[in-house]
Amino acid sequence: MVRANGAVSLRELARVVQTSEVTVRRDVRALEAEGLLDRRHGGAVLPGGLTRESGFPQKAHLATAEKTAIADVAAGLVEEGEAIVVGAGTTTQELARRLARVPGLTVVTNSLLVAQALAHANRVEVVMTGGTLRGSNYALVGSGAEQSLQGLRVSRAFLSGSGLTAERGLSTSNMLSASVDRALVQAATEVVVLADHTKLGVDTMFQTVAPELITRLVTDEPPPHEERATAELRALADQGVQITVAGAGHGTAHGPGGPGGQDGEVAPPAGPGVPPRRSRREVPLPGQRGRHQPGGGGGAQLRAAPLAAPGEAQPPGRIADLAPRRH
Repeated sequence: MVRANGAVSLRELARVVQTSEVTVRRDVRALEAEGLLDRRHGGAVLPGGLTRESGFPQKAHLATAEKTAIADVAAGLVEEGEAIVVGAGTTTQELARRLARVPGLTVVTNSLLVAQALAHANRVEVVMTGGTLRGSNYALVGSGAEQSLQGLRVSRAFLSGSGLTAERGLSTSNMLSASVDRALVQAATEVVVLADHTKLGVDTMFQTVAPELITRLVTDEPPPHEERATAELRALADQGVQITVAGAGHGTAHGPGGPGGQDGEVAPPAGPGVPPRRSRREVPLPGQRGRHQPGGGGGAQLRAAPLAAPGEAQPPGRIADLAPRRH
């Protein structure tokens, strides 16, 4: 499966071979010792180190349920009539499919897949950058893409990448993609990173977003055995990043105009001049202490639910908005 797809999650491997993730993890460790693959948090990839980047077909089959849940939550952060930028990636493509239901939205993107997902959306304007097509991820890159973003100002940027650490922030394996992503960040007031747990703790060659520039991270809850991924979440929160954890596979979050007032749903976003609503509960990351400190800009505030304790499943339909500590 790894040879065919370039990357695969432990959950998917366990499902296919009908065994436990503990057994799969042991087998993956043995294969890594033989040099047949490289382990990643929550999965495995073909060997190749920091310079290797999987193509779109490979990425599309990795952590699909998690990406769907992340996209559901991220869509709830977008307000009617807002102008945003959306970068390239399989997770941002999932987000774009949900943004098609947000009226009056303007989306600037360098991704053909994002533009295609929004092509027939009513009352959604799509603005594409210039640039040279990079076929492996269907994105426009190069000086043409970067120059078309000069002078642009939008409220939020939604970006994905190949890896995310508290030390270097978001990174990718391709220099041209990283350069365009940095230009997208410069155009936005707030930066929202979409990254499933398999990317937490992974560091690749080219930094795209430094940790201090990330306003919010939308991710899924790492499995109990992924201690390093959980540690990365704590470290990111300590640096001021708002952490929103979506329950993979539930897809219960609603975007603007959706029903509100129930657990697992996004509270309606604050309008111009209206202060954002506080979270219902103040929830620290595992092992953190201290009171909730609202951070970032005027994005939608999510109802809070605690992360499940190790060995426990995340309650269905719950979203945890884990606020950072500001120093």
